[in-house]
Amino acid sequence: MTNQIFINQVAIVTGAGQGIGFEIAKQLALQGAGVILNDADETMATQAANTIRNKGGDCVAFSGDVSLPEVIDGMVEEAVRCFGTLTITVANAGITLFGDFFEYPLDSLRKVLDLNLIGSFLLTQAAARQMRIQKTGGRILLMSSVVGHQAHEFLAAYAMTKAGLEMLAKNLVLELSPYGITINTVAPGATLTERTLNEDPTYPKIWSAITPMGRPAICEDIANAALFLLSPHSGHITGQSLVVDGGWTSVSPLPDLSNMEKNKAGN
Repeated sequence: MTNQIFINQVAIVTGAGQGIGFEIAKQLALQGAGVILNDADETMATQAANTIRNKGGDCVAFSGDVSLPEVIDGMVEEAVRCFGTLTITVANAGITLFGDFFEYPLDSLRKVLDLNLIGSFLLTQAAARQMRIQKTGGRILLMSSVVGHQAHEFLAAYAMTKAGLEMLAKNLVLELSPYGITINTVAPGATLTERTLNEDPTYPKIWSAITPMGRPAICEDIANAALFLLSPHSGHITGQSLVVDGGWTSVSPLPDLSNMEKNKAGN
């Protein structure tokens, strides 16, 4: 890809204060796009946007809970106000709440569904409406997970939402394609992020041992796949899920969970 392949493009990236979302937002901005960077944490969103601007990218922070329709509508309006259009949307925000299925609290289930599924659905809807008005097409990307393909202990609710996002992308091919809008998903495997390392310092060792490529992904691995699906090079790809997991889903050994708190659903 050329350094300015996203020139004249405008993107919303949610959950982008750190980790995979931040890397996607940064690469889009540094390759020419104007970016609305969302995070629920206002300080984190502001710091992330400042970091990207300091590197030469055009990025605007927009904090808020993207399970709320008013926040979603506000982001779309902000994109149009700041940059005049909206051509790319990445629904990256999500929450993982581990828990024993038999004891999983209703409150935790609602939190996972509200952000991962309902928030992503509403963001896709709002972005697609704007793209339809513009009549210039667009790219929508939903962030799934390998657990949308393979079972993982204590992640029933989370896995259900990720599989649901992949079906959403497939189904919306019928309604979005007439407007030149593609919709795909990326399904990351184990990835080194601030969150995963904070939750489990042994994460790199555990996942290196059970990943065929010998290491977990880094954020750049996932962002590179995402940018391909958002780029002009993927114009005839829609309704697809790209798994980026170093081969893990081909063999699917589960990590040893004995050293981690198995029930985080109430946190």
